[in-house]
Amino acid sequence: MTAYWMARVNVTDADVYGEYAKLAGPAIEKYGGRFLARGGKSVTLEGEDFGRNVVIHFDSMEQAVEAYNSPEYKEALKFSSKSSIRNVCIVDGVD
Repeated sequence: MTAYWMARVNVTDADVYGEYAKLAGPAIEKYGGRFLARGGKSVTLEGEDFGRNVVIHFDSMEQAVEAYNSPEYKEALKFSSKSSIRNVCIVDGVD
């Protein structure tokens, strides 16, 4: 069953966050992730507003969790923790 990695992000240091992005994209793609939304215009209808929203498609929940826990992504996380406030979750698709 497909899974979707969803992140809502407020960037607090754009330069440092750029380093996260340089590492995170390739790490996620290495584990089969395909970006469906990556920043861009958004409208918050309920809840807290975040400046950046990301949706990534994976073939399975296991694949998405493997990507998040990978050594490559852990390296990227060193930069995001210094440069953003994030909510990240992975949810099953409805195939």
